[in-house]
Amino acid sequence: MIMNRLLIIDGSNLLFQMFFGMPARIVNEKGKPIQGTLGFVGALLKIIRKTEPAYVAAIFDGEHENIRSALDADYKANRVDYSAVPEEENPFSQLPDVYEALNYLGIKHTETVTCEADDLIAGYARTYEKETEIIISSFDSDFFQLITDNVSVLRYRGDKTVICTPDYIEEKYGIFPSQYADFKSLTGDTADNIKGADRIGPKTAAYLLNEFGTLDNILANAEKIEKPFIKDSVIRNAERLKTNYRLIKLGSKVPLPFVLHELKYSYNGITTNEVLKGIKLR
Repeated sequence: MIMNRLLIIDGSNLLFQMFFGMPARIVNEKGKPIQGTLGFVGALLKIIRKTEPAYVAAIFDGEHENIRSALDADYKANRVDYSAVPEEENPFSQLPDVYEALNYLGIKHTETVTCEADDLIAGYARTYEKETEIIISSFDSDFFQLITDNVSVLRYRGDKTVICTPDYIEEKYGIFPSQYADFKSLTGDTADNIKGADRIGPKTAAYLLNEFGTLDNILANAEKIEKPFIKDSVIRNAERLKTNYRLIKLGSKVPLPFVLHELKYSYNGITTNEVLKGIKLR
């Protein structure tokens, strides 16, 4: 085990992945749906066994006003309003059981109260990256901007799990991780309902960033862009691109609910079934 490795679980992301990824609705002998909790605990323990962390935290999005929506009313406007969804189709209905499972495992967890979970996770990454290796478990590509030699992103898919490093980002997108927020500002992000600049796809965005380095430099030197249709798109969409960057760039100057030593964790071989029995779901 590496003595200094912090595993940060994007809790809401993993719960959604497991709730909707299980092959069928699973109920216990009392008729209570447990598929989200079952999937979450099973995936979490597999991730822990794979990464062997010395510290673990799970971060969940709380129910509060999204501060980025003040910048752009369309931000995440494509997301389902789960307050109007029947319980059997609502991942949040199993959140109390997930919290019970984390308590049983002795894993610290929290819901955000002022910022998005992404920003709090970024806060942990930037605060502790110099003293511990950090692995962020999430399918949210926004975390790619945090990747360094000491920060990686784990995308859990069972045996097909991928750990994304600087080399992964450079090979996949042709940019450095530090340019990822600039890259997504140009291309847009359908997952968050962010519209990019028209006629600028991933290859063009990578070309511009290789040429000019940052979005700010692209905008400042737009007249030097050789291809007329790309130049025109950048100039016409300049304000949109600046807003996109503010939406996509993760903030890291947020209060952290736990300091590193409070997140100490040592896996003792416990199984998913033992956890579910321990919290009386089985």
